[in-house]
Amino acid sequence: MTSTTTPSARSRGINWGVPAALIILSLIPVIAGAARLTQLAGGATVTPENARFFASPIPVVTHIVTVTVYSLLGAFQFVPALRRGNPRQRGSQRQRRTWSWHQAAGRVLVPAGLLAALSGLWMSMFYTLPETDGQSLLVLRLIFGFGMLGSIMLGLLAIRRRDFAAHGAWMTRAYAIAVGAGTQALVLLSWMLIAGPTDQTVRAVLMGAAWVINLVVAEYFIQRRRSARKFREEPRATRRRRELKSA
Repeated sequence: MTSTTTPSARSRGINWGVPAALIILSLIPVIAGAARLTQLAGGATVTPENARFFASPIPVVTHIVTVTVYSLLGAFQFVPALRRGNPRQRGSQRQRRTWSWHQAAGRVLVPAGLLAALSGLWMSMFYTLPETDGQSLLVLRLIFGFGMLGSIMLGLLAIRRRDFAAHGAWMTRAYAIAVGAGTQALVLLSWMLIAGPTDQTVRAVLMGAAWVINLVVAEYFIQRRRSARKFREEPRATRRRRELKSA
């Protein structure tokens, strides 16, 4: 008889693979942010490229610190064992610990995410644009910045009405936008290795594409979770008949 693999069984094999990949992706902007903080704290030479940060350091410091916390801590929210309890252990002390960890992390991640989005928007609107950027990239930063902010707010509204599925979906989208800098670094580096330096238009297109890539991947995992949830909620008899037909 042909064996069937359920969505939940398939997902158990990637419990730690996804957060590990997200942490590795996040390390690119985290390291760049740490270098920027070192420049600001160490009194590095002011250049046209960094003058805006020395003139107004609070927004960029806020952005670097909150994005670092949000991207690294947020990666662990994609570990199912930390995100939800095991039905076989319902009411156990272990389940209560996993739920309390998720809630405690959320209380850190939500304000960190909001501050990251707001500081990013502030920098986009009030910092002088560097020569490598242009108006098109500015518009994209505003669109995705407000998209991240709105996703977090919609996620908060969803959890207040106990809609856990919608909460997880919106928070996943917000996280996908937040770690866009890591994907952008990979996309820009790949382009420069193949085609050479970018101009303002190409840079805007590539950075916008990186955000889109992240959101597409996020939607894939959102739909994957919906499929797994639908399978769990399917009546046992109906599931058994379907499995017998496919055998």
